[in-house]
Amino acid sequence: MSTHLVFRLQGKESHRNLKQFEEPKPVIDKYEVLVKVRGISLNYRDIVIASGGYPFPTKDNGIPTSDAAGEVVEVGSSVEGLEVGDHVIGNFDVSNLYGQQKDWLHAHGGPIDGMLRQYITLPGHAVVKIPKHAKLNFTEMASLVCTGTTAWNALYGIIPLKPGQTVLFQVKEKYGPDRVINYKTTPYWAAEAKRITGGRGVDHVFENGGSGTIKQSIDCIVMGGIISVIGFLSDAKQEDMPDVAGLALSKGCIVRGITVGSKQLLEDMVRFVVNRELRPPVDKVFGFSTEEVIAAYDYLQSGAHIGKVCISLD
Repeated sequence: MSTHLVFRLQGKESHRNLKQFEEPKPVIDKYEVLVKVRGISLNYRDIVIASGGYPFPTKDNGIPTSDAAGEVVEVGSSVEGLEVGDHVIGNFDVSNLYGQQKDWLHAHGGPIDGMLRQYITLPGHAVVKIPKHAKLNFTEMASLVCTGTTAWNALYGIIPLKPGQTVLFQVKEKYGPDRVINYKTTPYWAAEAKRITGGRGVDHVFENGGSGTIKQSIDCIVMGGIISVIGFLSDAKQEDMPDVAGLALSKGCIVRGITVGSKQLLEDMVRFVVNRELRPPVDKVFGFSTEEVIAAYDYLQSGAHIGKVCISLD
């Protein structure tokens, strides 16, 4: 029986508990495809899971990471629309095809085994094909899964973004925002956001700080605007916890938690990226050895990156 290499998390104290194993190569059933993994993209979620801080279900001794791209090498007899040689990415939640995610039990790298391995079987219905003419390498394809779908869901998931509206999010200046606010030199960035918009406020905020920054996000949102909570990087002390309900009511705004998104949203976003010839910003790419994988996690945890931290299996 042929084998392949996988990483498993042998404890939830640190990503340094990641160990590489040689295991039997997975075998597909008639509804699945076998994908040779070519590129993996890491997320802050992977650090939190490895350190035991993730608030949702996770599997013991599991294979981590949720975002990967690869090449189809086998196709089950009942799978339609896919063939050997296709370049593909898997949806974050294998059960979330349309609409809202139903639970936290079907997401890669948490409650079910993830992508940090050489081969993976995926349900044919949970795979999105990347056109061969796309100007994307495999690490860039992988970077679309969580980051891309989350952003697309935030902007188009319930009330679509309209021309002329303003969006506030964290990004490096070189990636082309219209205006830049340095939150380190301008700790009360909400006031600056309101100044830039002539006192009106912004229409949409990507809130990735959590309890430590949500008050400022509400301060600078326009009446009736949308705040998409996509992370929890900045905790507030218990005594400083804001009254989110009261603040949201005062602005009549929507505060919406984003749990990545459905396969339908992923397909819509991929179509947009490919047609516009966009390329996700990849900061640094590491190899697939134990030393390189640990180094990739270290680099992500350091916060020194601007863009995606990836692992290449090529």
